[in-house]
Amino acid sequence: MVIDKPLRSGQKVYARGCDLVVLAMVNQGAEVVADGNIHVYAPLRGKAMAGASGNVNARIFSLSLEPELISIAGVYRTSENPLPANVHGKPAQVQLSNDGQDKLLINALTISY
Repeated sequence: MVIDKPLRSGQKVYARGCDLVVLAMVNQGAEVVADGNIHVYAPLRGKAMAGASGNVNARIFSLSLEPELISIAGVYRTSENPLPANVHGKPAQVQLSNDGQDKLLINALTISY
């Protein structure tokens, strides 16, 4: 599913059974949910929940990661626990750790043009 308009506070998009690609900003108070991966090619300031149906291999990608909440297959992190400086507001990806500890891994992305 592809969304090409900004999502405002109170709006929610659910990509059932597929990935979600958002080509515009996800503002605070907006929610993007997908059974697969979530790609946000703009600032992600709202909530993003990938792997909503339990897909532990789902990931979240954003060009500017500033979320209120991020979640992969029900494992979540809120803005009450600030992101490290090397990923906050920068291109990053979020995935579950492979060690079975239900821990979110947040890694900076290097983008070259």
